[in-house]
Amino acid sequence: MLGSPDTRRDVQTEVRPIKRDGPFVVPVIEHDLDLIANADYVVDMGPGGGSEGGRVVACGTPEQVAANPDSVTGRYL
Repeated sequence: MLGSPDTRRDVQTEVRPIKRDGPFVVPVIEHDLDLIANADYVVDMGPGGGSEGGRVVACGTPEQVAANPDSVTGRYL
């Protein structure tokens, strides 16, 4: 299980073994933007939480999600 890293260095420490030993599919529900930015593939659910969520808003590389105007997460990547 991935923790909640406080710094980019911590993200690299947690992600590097997964990428080195992969390829793996590691589904993670995450809100840490550094971890999301280092993912190979992102599925952004939304557009909000609770009854406002539950559908795929954007998916692809972090760069593709960032370029999607419908993605709230993408605005911050």
